[in-house]
Amino acid sequence: MKVGEKLAPLEIAVTRTLIVAGALASRDYQDVHHDAELAREKGSPDIFMNILTTNGLVGRYVTDRFGPSAVLRKVAIRLGAPNYPGDTMVLSGTVTALEDDGTAEVSIVGTNGLGRHVTGRVTVTVHAPASVTMTGGAPQGAA
Repeated sequence: MKVGEKLAPLEIAVTRTLIVAGALASRDYQDVHHDAELAREKGSPDIFMNILTTNGLVGRYVTDRFGPSAVLRKVAIRLGAPNYPGDTMVLSGTVTALEDDGTAEVSIVGTNGLGRHVTGRVTVTVHAPASVTMTGGAPQGAA
């Protein structure tokens, strides 16, 4: 990993199920995230993804790209164009800073058919996997 390195993009199909499940999983019961008729009454063309689902998808994107030893330290995002059912969000990222301890800052952008859905920065620490030896049937040295 190095400063300026671009992460492989991730395409996410924005389905009605993803929007509703994300809202329910994050205990966000606002009707605009699960009831299309009420969302339209409030001026939206359809239900739309909540910020907590977007936050989780951004975190998944970074940890999937950096591997199982990646630990999220900070996720700071800002929403833009809504994610509506039937669209596709494409997440991309660029390493903008790197510390000696394996901590990196990654600039994130998520776009959809309307424009930028999410922008932000993620701080992640990646540690080399610890070596594990077996002694007496129990792992030793596991982190």
